[in-house]
Amino acid sequence: MNAADRGTVLDSARYLRGVRPVEPAELAGYVDAHPAVVRRVLRERAPDLELVERPDGAFVPVAESPVAGGLERVRRLPDRYDRRLADGLAAAYGPEWATGKSGDRLRERVRRLKEDYYRDREVTYDGEAVHGYAVYHLPDFYAAVQYTVDVVAEAGLLPRRLRVLDVGAGVGGPALGLHDYLFGPPPADDGDPATDRPRDGTAALVDYHAVEPSDAADLLETLVEETDRNFHATVHRTTAEAFDPRTPPETDSGVGSGTTDDSDDGDDTGWDLVLFANVLNELSTPVATLRRYLSALAEDGTLLSLAPADRETSVGLRHVERAVVDGTAAGADGEATEADGPSPAEVTAFAPEVRLWPGRHPTDEGWSFDERPALDPTATQRRLDRPAGSEGEFRKTAVRFSYSALRLDGRERVRFVPDEDRLAPMARAETYVTDRVNAVGIKLSRSLSDGDANAVYRVGDGTQRVDHYAVLARETALNRALPRAAYGDPLLFENVLALYNDDEEGYNLVVDDETVVDRLPVG
Repeated sequence: MNAADRGTVLDSARYLRGVRPVEPAELAGYVDAHPAVVRRVLRERAPDLELVERPDGAFVPVAESPVAGGLERVRRLPDRYDRRLADGLAAAYGPEWATGKSGDRLRERVRRLKEDYYRDREVTYDGEAVHGYAVYHLPDFYAAVQYTVDVVAEAGLLPRRLRVLDVGAGVGGPALGLHDYLFGPPPADDGDPATDRPRDGTAALVDYHAVEPSDAADLLETLVEETDRNFHATVHRTTAEAFDPRTPPETDSGVGSGTTDDSDDGDDTGWDLVLFANVLNELSTPVATLRRYLSALAEDGTLLSLAPADRETSVGLRHVERAVVDGTAAGADGEATEADGPSPAEVTAFAPEVRLWPGRHPTDEGWSFDERPALDPTATQRRLDRPAGSEGEFRKTAVRFSYSALRLDGRERVRFVPDEDRLAPMARAETYVTDRVNAVGIKLSRSLSDGDANAVYRVGDGTQRVDHYAVLARETALNRALPRAAYGDPLLFENVLALYNDDEEGYNLVVDDETVVDRLPVG
């Protein structure tokens, strides 16, 4: 199709989108082209035209309402994705990839990857590392991104017309997780869906761009072929540092809807969602890089960073967040906070560690992570695990992650301004230790206690200088909000006993039968 005919198709689609469904066969009558060619043009330009393709082949405007939140549980990685991964393993190592020398090599690479992460060593993602990483980590990354995106959606802040930049996209866990959160997972072999999201191929219109320089991009390209026609994927094989988020380069992957058309149809005012999933700890200058990508965020967009729950990477994520939001030091590497991008005054921590007290910020260690129900192991995990002779070593089913959600519009998940005449900030804990006080705090962990011990939860109000814990000494109907609250929920403590914890070198807020705990509203 020549440029003039292409322009006629696009102009006609712009007109018809406000009148009736856009039918490729109808538009083909305006130009000398086959309906299939017209359909391809519409698919390529659908994000700019803000059109979703229905199952019957017609194109209609994407809904204007935001994506509805309310994800309850992710049960497993869908079988269809795991089969794609198994096909890649069979192509690389043969049908018996999990046994013999190939299986031994893959298991050894997984062990080395886990050790390198634990020791904070640099990881090189060659073919074997990518495959081992995918078998072990693809499912939990798939789940974690859905739980964090749900925090944004529950606040009504996730548009259905979504421009996404996935930085360090890896083998595709964030891409598949985001896709299934929006469109629902593919049908399950046994009829039991992988998540509780309903299947709806027209639920959203996604212009998805992945930045991934390693061999992981090969597997990513394969897996995103399983996504819906309204999930338009483009892969950029470059590093986070080299990629310019304000002027995205053209794809060199051949995947998705990259286009060379020079029309200015699209809204290029910024990304609606920028993802840094398990990649900040691998960047040489994470603070500067994060700030640069924030500068390309839409005014009402969200930048989501995720990290594994281990102390090193979780604390590192929180320190980077604090450098960007509060202007504090980035950590032991001494990285300067001056860089291109929004100033700390322009960036807000939307969740989970909301700065409840204006003008103050936390300086504690910041080790905080969420934990969700375990996943069912995948078929590839079971195959890799079986010859090892140690049940479960290669089945990564736990879902534990740290996250940070940043915005530029001042929005916070918790809209509550404490009154210091009535509430005690945690920064002044040394002045009221052994007293009963009223306080407010965000729940920042599941229970940290073992067995029959009192339940203990990490809490913070955005001013804490050392760790604070809420200890449930005696549960009553009036303080039951503490154990029932979710990670990131804001809580009001009335008549709570403040004590110093010598073992943890922090403070305990002891919740007993004299304490009232209420969950504060969010959103």
